[in-house]
Amino acid sequence: MCQIVLAFSCSNNGTEWLSSFGLYGTHPAFVLPHSHMDVGWVYTVQESMRAYAANVYSSVTEELTREKRRKFVAVEQEFFRLWWDSVAADEHKKQVRQLLQEGRLEFIIGGQVMHDEAVTNLDDDILQLTEGHGFLYETFGVRPQFSWHVDPFGASATTPVLFALAGFNGHLISRIDYNLKDDMQRNQKLQFVWRGSRSLGDQQEIFTHTMDQFSYCTPSHLPFSNRSGFYWNGVALFPDPPKDGVYPNMSLPVDEDNLHSYAQTMVENIQQRAQWFQSNHVLWPWGCDKQFFNSSVQFQNMDPLLDYINLHSEQFGVTVHYSTLSEYFQAIHQSGHTWEVRGSQDFLPYSAEPLQAWTGFYASRNVLKGVARHASSLLHAAESLFTWYLVNIPGGAVPKEWALQKLRDLRWALSEVQHHDAITGTESPKVAHMYLQHLTQGMMGAQEVMVKLLIPAQPFDSFDHIVVYNPLAWNVTTYINVTVPFPMATVYDDEGHPVSAQIQQSAESDSAYDLFIVVNLKGLQHRRYVIRAMASSGRTHAATVVTFERRSRTQGEPRKRGRRLLPVLNECYALKVDQDTNLLHSIRSVKLTQDFGEYRANGDVRRGPVSDNYVFSANGSSEAAYEAVGMEIVPGKVLTEIRQYFYSGVTAGNWYAYAVYTRLPEGFEGAAPCHRIEQSYRVGPLAVNREVVLRTSTDLSNNRTIFTDNNGYQMQRRLHRTFPNNTVARNYYPMVRTAYIEDDSTRLVVLAERAHGVSSQHEGQLEVMLHRRLWNNQEWNLGYNLTLNDSSVVRPVLWMLLGSRAAMASLGPREVLALQHRPVVLRAFQDRVSSKAVVLPPNLHLLSLSVPGWAYSSNHTQHLQDLQQGNERKTEPEFGRILLRIMHLFEVGEDPVLSKPTTINLKEVLDGLGQLSSVEERSLTGIWDISDLHRWNWNSTEESNTGNDFRVTVSPKEIRTFFVYFK
Repeated sequence: MCQIVLAFSCSNNGTEWLSSFGLYGTHPAFVLPHSHMDVGWVYTVQESMRAYAANVYSSVTEELTREKRRKFVAVEQEFFRLWWDSVAADEHKKQVRQLLQEGRLEFIIGGQVMHDEAVTNLDDDILQLTEGHGFLYETFGVRPQFSWHVDPFGASATTPVLFALAGFNGHLISRIDYNLKDDMQRNQKLQFVWRGSRSLGDQQEIFTHTMDQFSYCTPSHLPFSNRSGFYWNGVALFPDPPKDGVYPNMSLPVDEDNLHSYAQTMVENIQQRAQWFQSNHVLWPWGCDKQFFNSSVQFQNMDPLLDYINLHSEQFGVTVHYSTLSEYFQAIHQSGHTWEVRGSQDFLPYSAEPLQAWTGFYASRNVLKGVARHASSLLHAAESLFTWYLVNIPGGAVPKEWALQKLRDLRWALSEVQHHDAITGTESPKVAHMYLQHLTQGMMGAQEVMVKLLIPAQPFDSFDHIVVYNPLAWNVTTYINVTVPFPMATVYDDEGHPVSAQIQQSAESDSAYDLFIVVNLKGLQHRRYVIRAMASSGRTHAATVVTFERRSRTQGEPRKRGRRLLPVLNECYALKVDQDTNLLHSIRSVKLTQDFGEYRANGDVRRGPVSDNYVFSANGSSEAAYEAVGMEIVPGKVLTEIRQYFYSGVTAGNWYAYAVYTRLPEGFEGAAPCHRIEQSYRVGPLAVNREVVLRTSTDLSNNRTIFTDNNGYQMQRRLHRTFPNNTVARNYYPMVRTAYIEDDSTRLVVLAERAHGVSSQHEGQLEVMLHRRLWNNQEWNLGYNLTLNDSSVVRPVLWMLLGSRAAMASLGPREVLALQHRPVVLRAFQDRVSSKAVVLPPNLHLLSLSVPGWAYSSNHTQHLQDLQQGNERKTEPEFGRILLRIMHLFEVGEDPVLSKPTTINLKEVLDGLGQLSSVEERSLTGIWDISDLHRWNWNSTEESNTGNDFRVTVSPKEIRTFFVYFK
C-alpha cells in the first residue's frame, strides 16, 4: 500500500546543484527494479492476478532473459506461487531457473507475504516465512538472506530477531515516525546494527537499512513533464489489462530530446539521497505499487537512461547499474564502516505526519483479528495431533497426504492474512471477506482432520462424547465450556469416573446452558469425556442467576458510593462490586473499576482530521459510552460469573450495546487457575464514527507508563509523551498478547487472544480499544472503500492478573499461552487415551511440532545438483521429518529461577511421542543446517561475544529449531 507524497527540487545545472552540497565524489547507485504487490488490500488476490500480478512475473522473466544486464527482486511468494503453479509456461520456468542461477532474479524476504509488524503474532510470522522458504528451497534450492520490509506501518524489534534466526544478513525497513526519520536523515543514522532482543544481544544482531523520505517508490515528479516519472508502464487497470496495451499515466518515453533531462532528474535525486547516508553507495529503488506488469516498456526506457548517465559519469558524479538487494548489502558490508548499535527498542507507533497517527489499525476489524488468532491456535493443535498420529499409528486409516493438504490449506490462509494490509484491518470489505472465507475453509479442514484422527470405525453419539486435546507441552488443570440444551448433566471421564462440573443458564440465550467441565490433561494429551443429561447429579453444580437492580451512571452522590460493597471471592482474589454503580470497586487492596468509553470521530475532512482504517484522530479523552449498568451474579463451585450490561438509558428496555462477563475460577484440586480473572465482552453494533474502549482505572501510580508486547515475543516500555498535536492517538500502542501497568510493588497484567490498541491516558489507567466503526468523506478513502463502516458485533476475551511484580513476571508468560492455546474440544469419540505425556520445563514452550512437508535436504550441495539436472524433488512428502521448535519464555534477569538457561534431553522429553532416532539443528525456517549457517559480522561501536555451543540448552528468549526423526 502506498500513500507517500514524493517531491524534490531540481536545478537547471546539475553540477551547480551538486556543488551546493559539496558532493564531488562519484556515487555508485544501485538501481533496484521491484514491484510492490499487496496480497489483498483493495483488490482480492484473484482480481490482482488477473489485472497485473501474473503479467509482472511473465514479462519480467521474458525481459531479463532478453537482456543480460537487467535484474529484478521478487518479494512475497503468494503471487509468485500462484503464477508458478497455474500460469507460467514451461519456458518461463526454465528461464526463471536460469535467471536465479545467474543471480539476476533474486527472492528477498521469501515469505508468503510481507507481514505486518504491529499486530501479528510470533507464531504466525514464523509460519508465513517458513511456508515461503519451504517452497523456494524445494523448488529452486534458494535460501533468502535479505529482507525488504518497506510497507508495514512501523517496525517491531521482534522482526529483526526472527530474520536473524532465519539466516538473514541484512534487514530493510521504511515506515517509521516522521520526526524520527527526519532526525536520522540529518545525522546520517538511517543505517545501524540492530540487536532486537535484549537477552540475545549480539548473537542475533542484524544490519538494518532504513529507507529515506522517498521510501520504496521511484520519485514521481518530472520537472519537464506533467506525467509521472520513471513509470513508463503507467498504472495497472482493473479488472483486465487494456487490449491495446495503453495504460493510464504512462511516463513520457525516453528520446533524444528528453534524455538529458531524465538523467539530470535521476542524478539529482541520487545525490540528494547520498547526503543522508554514511556510505558512498546509494540504493535507488525503481518501482512502486503494481509496477512492471509491462516490463518491456520499463526496461526499454531505463536501459538508455543508465547508459547515458554512465557515459557522463564524470560530469554527473554518479554511476548507475541494475542491482539486486544482495549486491547492495554486500557493497555496504565490504565498505568497512563502523556502525552504531541500536538496542531492543522498536519503531512503534508510526505517524506519517503531525495529524496522521497510524494507531487506529491496532483495533480495526476486530472480528478478522479474532478469527485469525483462533485459526492460529487451531493449526497449532492440529499440527501436533497429526504428528502424534503419524508417530504412534503409522499405518492408520487416515490418508496422510489428505491430512497434510488440509493443514497446508490452513497454513496458506493463515500466512496470507499476516499481510500488512490484512490482519491490520486496512483492507476493503470484499478483501476482508476473502480473508475470512479462506480462514474459515481452512479451519473446517483442520477440524475435520482432528476428528478423523480420533474417531473409531464404529458409529457414536456425536453430542454425548467429546474429546479434549491439550496442545501445550505442560500438564494443565482448567475448565472447558460446552453449550448444551438441557439444564442438568453428569460428566464422566475416560475411566468412567464423574468429574466436577457446573451448569447455568447462558447469558445470551434462554434455550441454552453453559456446562463448565473441570479437565485434567497432561502435555499433548487428549482425553474423552461423556456428557449425560440427568435430572440431578452429585458432582455437577447447578448455579443460579442472581439479578441486581439497574443503576444510573449519574444518579447518586459520588462521595456516597463504595459503601455497599459485595465481595466475590476465590482462593486468589477478593473482588468487590459496588452495588450503587454495579461496577467493580476493587481487587484485593487495589482500587479498580472498569467501564466503557468511546471516542467520537470526525467524519468530515472540512472540519479537521478524520479517523479511518489506519489512522486514529482523537480530539480529547474518551467519554462514557453508557447511561446505566445492569448486573447479574452467578455464584458457583467451578467459577463465579459477574455479568454487567451497559445500557444507553436507565429505562431502555432490554437492549444493551456493551456487556462484560467476568469469570472468577475456583481452585481445582490444588492445580488452580484461580490467579486469572477471565473476561469476555460483547461490543456492538456501534453507531457510526465511534471508537469504543474498555477503561480499567486503578490507584496504581504508573506515571502513565504502559508496557506492551512486540508480537508476543518481548515487552516494550512505553513512556507517555506530549506532542503539539494528536497526543492521545500517538500514545496508543499495539497489544498482541500482553500489556501491563505497575507501580513500585504491584503489577496489573492484561492478556489478549487477539490484537488491540492500548494506552495509559491517565494516571493508573489502562485503556483497551475493542472496536471501531467509521465513515468519512475523504476522497482517497471513498475511492478505495477504506472507511471502515464495520457494523459487526465483536466478542473478544481478556484475562487479568494482579499481584506483586515478581509474581506477575513469573506467571505472565505462561498464562498468555494458556489463553492462546486453550484445550480444543471436539465432537468425536476416542476409545483410548494418549497415555504418555510430552512435558517441558515451565520456562520452555513447544512453539512448533509439525510435519512441514517440503522437500528439505540435509545435503544442500546434492539438492542443488539434483535441481540443476532437472530432478525436481516432487516426490511424496517425507512424513518422518518432524519440525520442532522450542522457545525460552523469559528474559535475562526477569525471574531468579525461570530466567536461567535450561538444558533438556530431547530423547527423554519426546519419549511421550515415540523413540527418537536422530536430530538435526536447523535455522528458524528449516532451510539451513545450523552448522552451515555463517552470518555476516558487522563492525559496530560495541564488542561482540560469539560462540558455537549447539547443545540443547535453551537460553533466555532463544528459539531453537530442529528436524527430529523417530524409529
